Amino acid sequence: MGEPIRDIAIDPTGFEQHGQVPIFQQLYRRIRHQITAGVLRSGARLPSTRALAADLGLSRTTTIAAFEQLETEGYIETRKGARARVLPLPSAGGGRDAEPLPRLQDSLSRRGQALVTLRHETGFPGSHFLQPGLPDAGSFPFTIWRRLLSKHMRHTAGETFGYHSYGGHQGLREVIAQYMQSSRGVKCQPDQIMVTGGAQSAFTLLAHLLIDAGDPVMIEEPGYTGAHGAFGAAGARIAPLDVNGRNWNLNTITAIRPKLIYLTPSCQFPLGSTMRIEQRLRLLQLAAETGAWVIEDDFDSEFRFSGNRVPTLQSQDADHRTIYVGSFAKTMLPDLRLGFIIFPGEVVRPVRKANFLMGTAAPLATQAALADFIRNGDFARHTRRMKRLYATRRALLSGHAQALFGDMMEQLDEGNGLQTTWRFRTPVDDVAIVENALEAGVNVTPLSAHYIHGAPEHGLMIGYAATEDKRIPRALHKLNQVIRSHLG
Repeated sequence: MGEPIRDIAIDPTGFEQHGQVPIFQQLYRRIRHQITAGVLRSGARLPSTRALAADLGLSRTTTIAAFEQLETEGYIETRKGARARVLPLPSAGGGRDAEPLPRLQDSLSRRGQALVTLRHETGFPGSHFLQPGLPDAGSFPFTIWRRLLSKHMRHTAGETFGYHSYGGHQGLREVIAQYMQSSRGVKCQPDQIMVTGGAQSAFTLLAHLLIDAGDPVMIEEPGYTGAHGAFGAAGARIAPLDVNGRNWNLNTITAIRPKLIYLTPSCQFPLGSTMRIEQRLRLLQLAAETGAWVIEDDFDSEFRFSGNRVPTLQSQDADHRTIYVGSFAKTMLPDLRLGFIIFPGEVVRPVRKANFLMGTAAPLATQAALADFIRNGDFARHTRRMKRLYATRRALLSGHAQALFGDMMEQLDEGNGLQTTWRFRTPVDDVAIVENALEAGVNVTPLSAHYIHGAPEHGLMIGYAATEDKRIPRALHKLNQVIRSHLG
């Protein structure tokens, strides 16, 4: 039998008559708390809605609504002609001491553990100077961008809202195809393009489309840890494609027979070198012979400051094994989260659907605004202006850095991208130096973090694009002090 009828200890003066929470919900929450705290235990009978309304000075409509909510969620049971009864709750053991929350990391899968333990360098909020790969947001034409985005946010639901076009906005795919053909020599049509929520989303989508657990995937060593994360999370068996200076070691491709090869041939990340034509052609030949797909990450191609821009690997691939990945993170803003994939052939509708199911698609309104931004010539004007600005900053940084710590480090990059890469002449704990530099407000990256297999090189990746000209010498001076203090 249940407990005898008992009063509910509720203060009738404690209700907020004009608060944001309706009165019935306030009453519901109080009764629920007494149930979950064990004050009202299983089988306890509640007063009738009429009696409770009279005791609390509330309308019966309010008490009925509170009881209905409690019954809907399974706290009480009501029957016609009988008082409501508290139902048994397995977890309603009142009086127990609070238990610590479980640690999600203790229950991660092997792939989850590999993801969270992989070292991946990111930025930090606040004013930190010399961060690699970060564009200058202060020079972005936000007035133009807000106008275009506002225009498409006002459109009707059938155009830029909804779950359609998860392969990408048609207008954006058309202008990307035109731009890539004219600027990079990429052979493509709009139907070969899929728009994603950034380059990292593109890698995640490709990994799940192309990789089964245990498939071998070759990634540059040193290389981009974001690619390691995407393909490792898909269960790939990662093998290194060793890079030393301007030399990619292609000799192991035939033995490994990878399902996929990921590389950055135009501006190797993190070394900043460019793949020579004979190695490009040999790589494409080996990919065709082994049946491997090649993912060409062209992340920094717009900002080349030494010599002419080199053709893409995709434009030289007669066997159509190359999948091109680009983004607008460096040319515009990382926060836009807009990237794209150019497949060797038409992207049929079922493959486009995967972009939605994987959660890697980008908002249509943002895509439509970007299509206008490119079509109106704003994108070309912005990139031309930024290239001039970045060329000045890169030269300023390289000159000051060489004068300050050129005796301890040598510059490896060939004058491409939004960062410079330096290698210590003698073995140094670059991770410790980076941690100390961060305390001084300088956010550089250890070169060793980009080595997964074997012995790493030690050095620093030093950015310049998002640091004002007048702040570069001061930031480098702080970094020099940290390095010399560490070396003793």
